[in-house]
Amino acid sequence: MDHISDILEGSRTGKSTEIRGWVYRSRASANVAFIVLRDSTGIVQCVASRENFPESRFKEISGLTLESSIVLKGTVVEDKRAPTGYEVKVGDFTIIQRNDNYPITKDLGEEFLLDIRHLWVRSREFTSMMKIRSTIFDATGEYFMDRGFYEVHTPFMVSTATEGGSALFKVPFFGEEVSLTQSAQFYLETLIFSLENVFTISPSFRAEKSRTWRHLTEYWHAEAESAWVDNEGMMQIEEKLIEHVVKRVIEDRSDDLSIMKRDVGRLEKIRAPFDRIRYSGIVKEPEKYGLNIKYGDDLGMEEEREITKRFQKPIFVTHYPAALKTFYHRPDPENEDEILCHDMLAPEGYGEIIGGGERIWEMDVLVKRLKEYGLDEKDYYWYLDLRRYGSVPHSGFGLGMDRLVTWICGLQSIRDAIPYPRTIRRFKP
Repeated sequence: MDHISDILEGSRTGKSTEIRGWVYRSRASANVAFIVLRDSTGIVQCVASRENFPESRFKEISGLTLESSIVLKGTVVEDKRAPTGYEVKVGDFTIIQRNDNYPITKDLGEEFLLDIRHLWVRSREFTSMMKIRSTIFDATGEYFMDRGFYEVHTPFMVSTATEGGSALFKVPFFGEEVSLTQSAQFYLETLIFSLENVFTISPSFRAEKSRTWRHLTEYWHAEAESAWVDNEGMMQIEEKLIEHVVKRVIEDRSDDLSIMKRDVGRLEKIRAPFDRIRYSGIVKEPEKYGLNIKYGDDLGMEEEREITKRFQKPIFVTHYPAALKTFYHRPDPENEDEILCHDMLAPEGYGEIIGGGERIWEMDVLVKRLKEYGLDEKDYYWYLDLRRYGSVPHSGFGLGMDRLVTWICGLQSIRDAIPYPRTIRRFKP
């Protein structure tokens, strides 16, 4: 049994082949049936001539409907007029299942396609997205492993919040109540004291009532923590990660990027280093970035969109006011009103894909910050223990993998960057 990719590579030209898959397109005349067959590796046109089949058999193959499953035997020929440059002259076939009234046709609404996502994932564009997504995940893990990071796994059910109690999914736990994790960060921090450099790629959950093109309630998170690394050192790790991932996608998925109609020329410009811009520099000259903000205002989705329209590569925004970030970020010793943190914003209006920075490693500073945020030290006893016993400077970051896929594929919505999106209004199929 061959794959369609074997045919498209030219290795089967002039030879017999047996392939199997699903009907991507079909049309027929009185004497010839054209079946565009797809499998996981590509599409190829298959041609059945009436003269080679009894009337009943020709009627069977000429009447095939979309997504019918079939096994075909025939001979491969090169034909530049065919959709992918090759054809299979059909000598025999076995229909596995013939469909009636396949529900997906042109010009269907977005909500309907989300309702039948279990079928829409078969589309050629969606298949290409999933292949690119697979490469992005593989390249991310490869980058870390090649640089001495250890992959670790942390709980999904947790007792403490990292980003805010109002955005927690609460679940029962044998008479108690726990939360679905917002981030693996705290647990990763515990592991740097033995492994020094750790990462994980796993789901995170946030009960934010956001209805935007870049928010999900369940999303995939690549997170890393490193001992002995400062804010600048962590940014260097991140920019080389993004460069590596984009390079792998261009090398391995050029055909899929073409199917997605992605401008590869934009991606080819993604090379480290990326520009660093202080938050204070943006609010000092907001008109330069098309903004109308003052010091202390957060950079939301629209502000990030305007900023990144002006850049061809990702940029780092650093040193946010302390009030805009969560308690664990380390204040800048040179200006305690700002913290040693950064957000990486993707170009073309896509905005934040990474948030990271130095973690507070001094015990007294962390206790002070907990009090400022009205948090109970007892809830963070084990996190405080990390500062009691052998604390060291360290940094980390979280990368939204679905946002990264959205940007690299050039998608309009994050819902199209994951097979089954979970939002505040959708938990099926």
